[in-house]
Formats: sequence, structure tokens, C-alpha cells
Amino acid sequence: MLPLFPLQTVVYPGERLPLHIFEERYQQLIKDCKEDDITFGIPTFINKTLDYGTEVKLQKISKKYPGGESDVICLGKRIFRVKSFHEKLPGKLYAGGEVEFLEDNDGSAEDLQEELLKNIAILYVELTIENPPVFDIPFISYQVAHKVGLALHQEYHLLTLRSELERLNYLIGHLKVTIPVVREMNRAKEVIQMNGHFKNFDPLDFEDFQL
Repeated sequence: MLPLFPLQTVVYPGERLPLHIFEERYQQLIKDCKEDDITFGIPTFINKTLDYGTEVKLQKISKKYPGGESDVICLGKRIFRVKSFHEKLPGKLYAGGEVEFLEDNDGSAEDLQEELLKNIAILYVELTIENPPVFDIPFISYQVAHKVGLALHQEYHLLTLRSELERLNYLIGHLKVTIPVVREMNRAKEVIQMNGHFKNFDPLDFEDFQL
């Protein structure tokens, strides 16, 4: 049985996750993680269901508060599917369940990584993001997943893909749809800002004009 901490978020393997722990049941969970060196799972609560999630390990307790609350840092490890869910584990306040850890196809392709980074760079230029994050090849899709404007359901879908090639292609596909939308929004903003201003139109020579 794996202790479970359902959240409306997606955690990826290798991701450092800061959490503010305030509920008594999760205060107990963090205490058990520290004392017994156990891991716990964060299944994504989406569409009123729990299915896929990620096992995480407590890295450190950054701050403790007088009332028992704490700020902690966790590290994502392995992806799982929830097989059963129990609101309370025996003798505990927190939830848990049986999970199946999923194997992954770790194969990748540098050309897809390069294409993905190229599209990310274009997106950041269109969004005029200052000091954008820098990614070096080789990398894995999870490292950039939170940096390309995915909605929660898209981040969750990425979590369900069991091939790195699938994930890279999914992110590239997302950017190929998103970038034109951002460009059109930028164009609309320019049109709105130009409204009421003097416009400098290029003169037409009508050399090739026919009626």
C-alpha cells in the first residue's frame, strides 16, 4: 500500500515539488516519511477521478510552523496507476491505495528534442518572456512540460503517455497549435493599439491592376 496525497496538479519524475503542509493528516504523512523513510504518491485529481499519479520522496523540510504546518520539498520518482483507493490507511489519518508502477520506453531522438526546443524558443519570443529558462540537449520531456503553457488536462495526458517519443511529439504538436494562436493574439493587440492613430500605408502603383 502506498500513502496517497491526491492533488489537482501533475507531478513528473525528476521534478522538485514544494508543498505547504497544513492538514493534520498530511502532517502525519510527512512525519512518517521523515521517520520511516517512506515515499508517497500524488495522484492527479481530474474529472472527479484518480487514475495516474507520481510517486514522490521527501527531500527536506524547509520550514516548520508553531501550529504544526510545514514547507517541504519533494522529488518526483515513478509514475503509477491507482488500482484501489482507501480514504484512511489502517491506524493512519491519511489515504492510501494499491498502485501499479508503470514501465517506460526511455528511447528518445535528438532531432525531436531539437525541434521541440526550436518551437519553445519561438513561443518565448512571441510571448516576449524575459530571461526564459534554458534547456540543453539531451533532456527529457518532463523537464519542459510545465514551461510550454499546457492546461492541466494536457499535462495529465502527458503523464499517461508511456513513450518518450510520444511525449516529445505531443509537446511539439501542442506548440505548433499554440504559436499561431499567440501570433494572432499579438496581431490583434497591435491592431487595437493602432486604432485611432495615423497610419502610414504603402502607396499602390496599380501596374498589374485589371478590372
